[in-house]
Amino acid sequence: MQKANIDGKVWRFGKDIDTDLIIAARYLNTSIPEELAKHVMGDADPEFVKKMSRGDVIVAGENFGCGSSREHAPIALKAAGVAAVIAPTFARIFYRNAFNMGLPIFELSESAEIAEGDEISVDMNNGTITNKTSGKVYNFIPIPSFMQELIDAGGLMNYAQNEIKGK
Repeated sequence: MQKANIDGKVWRFGKDIDTDLIIAARYLNTSIPEELAKHVMGDADPEFVKKMSRGDVIVAGENFGCGSSREHAPIALKAAGVAAVIAPTFARIFYRNAFNMGLPIFELSESAEIAEGDEISVDMNNGTITNKTSGKVYNFIPIPSFMQELIDAGGLMNYAQNEIKGK
């Protein structure tokens, strides 16, 4: 079972944040996570990587991760230190890619109530998000255990390697 909580500062983005806003195609001449991380969200907010800290959380509007099916998007977010993404809805291919890459994402219809700069705590096991700034608690459907195992392992490839090794 994964660690119980993610605690971090919120960075807000709007709806329909596509994979090209997460990591622009012009940076896809590499698959090295640390290089991709330098440019994450750069077209949506050129200062994002400089402002955010490892462990911070992105809260966005609906349809986060729409656009192309590139796996680079969740890889870049994770490598930059984004601990999780919260949105009312995710593009289905991004949803799957995020778990495959080991990036936790949470669907929360009330995500618009969480402001940039708020401090939040996500209890992944119990399905709650506590806005420590406002005191409000939100409920979401907890991640199924098999998908939690992907997050715990750091993604599908690590999970498969652990299975092969018999861990």
